[in-house]
Amino acid sequence: MLNLGGNSRQSLSAIRVVLDGKLKGLSSAECTAVSAELFNVQLALQSSGALRRAVTDPARDHAAKSALVADIFGKSLAKSTLDLVDQLVALRWSRTSDIVDAIEQLAVEAEATAANTDNSLDDVEEELFGFSKVLVANNDLRQALNSSLDSGDHKAELIKTIFSGKYKPSTVRLLEQLVRVLQRRSIELALLAFIDGVTARHNRLRAVVRSRVELTSAQREKLAATLTNQMGQPVHISVEIDASVIGGIEVRFDDEVIDGTISNRLAEASRALAV
Repeated sequence: MLNLGGNSRQSLSAIRVVLDGKLKGLSSAECTAVSAELFNVQLALQSSGALRRAVTDPARDHAAKSALVADIFGKSLAKSTLDLVDQLVALRWSRTSDIVDAIEQLAVEAEATAANTDNSLDDVEEELFGFSKVLVANNDLRQALNSSLDSGDHKAELIKTIFSGKYKPSTVRLLEQLVRVLQRRSIELALLAFIDGVTARHNRLRAVVRSRVELTSAQREKLAATLTNQMGQPVHISVEIDASVIGGIEVRFDDEVIDGTISNRLAEASRALAV
């Protein structure tokens, strides 16, 4: 995931929670629409240093930033996406460029969520890694996509022509957006950022369950259904057998832990008695 510091790290963490809420229960096509809109916002911010400074200036109040966002993006974004961007500019960013990086990650995660809804997220992750090998093996393609003499839209058409039908639709869409938002980055560096974004969403939708005993198929299915309902997206679970668990289970989503083990409840009881 993005290696941001200070305020930017906290802001990214907060806005990802907002993104979770916006994507909850959406169809694959709707998640893709959110992703495309966020990429368009990223392009706008990339192309204008004045706009970046205006929406990240800590001395500028949120009302002014909100009015600016509405004026620029109000007619091109769906209400839900506009609200997400509005909440994003209300946060504090250590550097003006950090907000661009954060929007890119949100856009990548939104398309990764579309892939997850289609049960193709594993394939998309593998295909992006595979594309990095294609670049190594095909120097002409790498140079063409890295060239600053060609437009992002033309490069996107090249991606679509070559890889449609070979890669999953979400992979092709991500690669099309990748060559549009390169700016001064090499395609290899930008691809790493996209892979990190997909992996971050993958981890957010993968539950690691810690249990003393193996779960039955019925238990796995029931737990997966419960977590899917909670997240509003398909959740995939993997089970870790841990003899130190007295009873119950621990469920871990990325950096969030839901601890229902007996040992944890006993520890909580002990702390309460000690007060």
